[in-house]
Amino acid sequence: MSKRAVGTGEDAYRAAVGIMLLNDAGRVFVGQRIDTPGAWQMPQGGIDDGEEPRAAALRELTEETGIDKVEVLGETEGWLRYELPVELHGKVWGGRYRGQRQKWFAMRFTGTDSDVDLATEHPEFDAWKWAAQDELPELIVPFKRQLYVDVLAELGKHCSPARR
Repeated sequence: MSKRAVGTGEDAYRAAVGIMLLNDAGRVFVGQRIDTPGAWQMPQGGIDDGEEPRAAALRELTEETGIDKVEVLGETEGWLRYELPVELHGKVWGGRYRGQRQKWFAMRFTGTDSDVDLATEHPEFDAWKWAAQDELPELIVPFKRQLYVDVLAELGKHCSPARR
């Protein structure tokens, strides 16, 4: 394990966003991570310096999925966190963080499946699918499972089919 110390307090958690993207049937977009076969997750990523969380969420969604046709339905009231397993401390994000604090957004996909393009500049996913909300905690890596439970507790109300 690296000897580099991770931050303490709020500085120990990388500021990030997550996106619960819903189709008209109320199913949730998940992508299979290229670096962790079998691990599926909702799009997420870091917030750039000076960037507002909502803008970061829209940017990250496009960067990871090619999707830019969405309607924002809601967001978590506060910030949700997850801790990296100890064996990953010092190995990701330059060893600077022990986890992430994330602002999550529920968004309705207003495009079609053909708008999804995983062949982005820096691909993170090699496959994608629409999943039922109750599947999400079982699809994510175990150390993020509670985060997904918390996201669903706040944003799951948006998972009903769209009324158009």
